[in-house]
Amino acid sequence: MDIDKLFSDKNYLDQEVQFFITKKHIRRINNNAELAQSHLKKARHNLEFYKLNKNQHKFNDWLVVTLYYSLYHSALALITHKKYSSKNHYATILLLIREYMIRRDEAELLQELSISKEDAELYTQLKDDRHDASYATNIRFQNETIEGYENRVLDFINKTEELITK
Repeated sequence: MDIDKLFSDKNYLDQEVQFFITKKHIRRINNNAELAQSHLKKARHNLEFYKLNKNQHKFNDWLVVTLYYSLYHSALALITHKKYSSKNHYATILLLIREYMIRRDEAELLQELSISKEDAELYTQLKDDRHDASYATNIRFQNETIEGYENRVLDFINKTEELITK
């Protein structure tokens, strides 16, 4: 993902969004304040789970996954508020940039966490046909990295709540 290009080239951003509309990964929906609130509730729920487990440093990879899903549900709340749905994490970022002009560092946070999320998502889905040897990693994240993510995710969720309740 070329974050710089997405922010600097509106035509490129629009082409990327159009690609996902064509593939039906992005679609327009009716106003659904209840769904937006449900995504926010899920974001807070995931953040609460993170806080309960954040001192379990042996599982820092899972803490990143939890933070990612807190952030992702917050992002889904924002795009739902703008009457969109997304079936793709990259498409969600595109909509956030286009519809909210999120800051570059917020988009980069989504990108950073989504990489870790994709690796660990295999465990949450419990699919037997996955290649355990390829995907079952022992990735270790530094505590400082986790704490930095925690603060940024919390800020993003708080902003989401402000935007949606305006």
